[in-house]
Amino acid sequence: MPAPDASASAASRTAFHWQGLDRHGRPQSGVLAAGDAALARALLRRQGIRVARIRAADGLASMAGDGASRRKPRSAQGLSPGTTRGRIPEKQVVLFTRQLATMLQAGLPLLQALDIAIRGAGATAMAALLRAIRNDVSQGESLHAALGHHPRHFDALFCNLVRAAEEAGMLDTMLERIAGYREKSLALKGKVRSALAYPCAVMLVAVVVTLVIMLWVVPAFEQMFHNFGAELPLLTRIVMQVSRLLAQWWSWLLAAIGMLGAVGLHAWRRSPGMRAATQRASLRLPVFGQLLRKAAIARWSRTFGTLFSAGIALVDALETVAGAAGNIAYADASLAIRDAVRNGASLHAAMEQTGVFPDLAVQMAAVGEEAGALDTMLGKIADMNEREVDDAVAALTSLMEPIIMVVLGILIGGLVIAMYLPIFRMGSVV
Repeated sequence: MPAPDASASAASRTAFHWQGLDRHGRPQSGVLAAGDAALARALLRRQGIRVARIRAADGLASMAGDGASRRKPRSAQGLSPGTTRGRIPEKQVVLFTRQLATMLQAGLPLLQALDIAIRGAGATAMAALLRAIRNDVSQGESLHAALGHHPRHFDALFCNLVRAAEEAGMLDTMLERIAGYREKSLALKGKVRSALAYPCAVMLVAVVVTLVIMLWVVPAFEQMFHNFGAELPLLTRIVMQVSRLLAQWWSWLLAAIGMLGAVGLHAWRRSPGMRAATQRASLRLPVFGQLLRKAAIARWSRTFGTLFSAGIALVDALETVAGAAGNIAYADASLAIRDAVRNGASLHAAMEQTGVFPDLAVQMAAVGEEAGALDTMLGKIADMNEREVDDAVAALTSLMEPIIMVVLGILIGGLVIAMYLPIFRMGSVV
């Protein structure tokens, strides 16, 4: 006859259906009895099983410290994979990652930390997203699997890092590292956007001012010059003719620009070949190309270093980096490096063969390989390129201001001179 404590322990155990991959990457599944989902996941991990999904056999998912909650299909909860109502800025996702890392480091259970994050988000789309993640985790799914249901907000890189951290038992440390990586990536993206947006915004204002002058100011001068009875200067006649054409065809011109923009946007979204050609061409731009290249190298190095330091294998890390490179040239380079490394080449030699990395980055990678500190050296490459991006943005901003002033002066000043030139001639005749 079993002892009372043994029977009580057996009665408190729940059968869990699980699915996952073994050490060789082969899919496996089965049933395991354990006190709760966390314990079942730990037992499977000791057996070398990488758990993808786990749920209670009787439809109840056991939660550590939270009892059991009845499992409902995602559709019954009013949720669908990858969808949330409302737009969630990337900054909110980064803030959630930082907060979750802090709470886990303080010793809070994952579900309690998610509950606190949900209350802090208020009645926003971010709260709905966190509730969906919390429901999945409470029903026995791993955190990386729950995040993977929302690829719009948690990409493959994010989920792979979380999966590696869960397997290594260092989730709090990895979340803090992911938050730092995403913060630096956001800052870099913002700097590049500001450098590109400033001249575009000024030129857009110049175009609007020019159109106002051509459509309303020039016709008023033309009516006044009509009574002069003398031949107008060539520059004035050209401006007046352009003004008449714009007044006659402006609606068709606007429709054509809108149609071209819509067709271009559709082609950009639907045509990978067009995106690839555009991204490659952007790296060859005379002024902005070097800035975009340095930003791409910084992003590539930061992503690669973060993956490698998380314990992800070199070949797997290169494949993930290809999907997060942000530019097709460096995505293709990552895949080429992966193939070369898989065939026995060193990382720095494979980087050099691609032709898209500067010599300094290649040499720093070689030093990191030889010293066994590749992740540290990749971080230094990213820091160096981010500083160069900062300097380039500052120099570009200071350089663009006088250039824009000269362009505006020639454009607006030329129109003003063209309109007042006949008046100046009348004054000289009188």
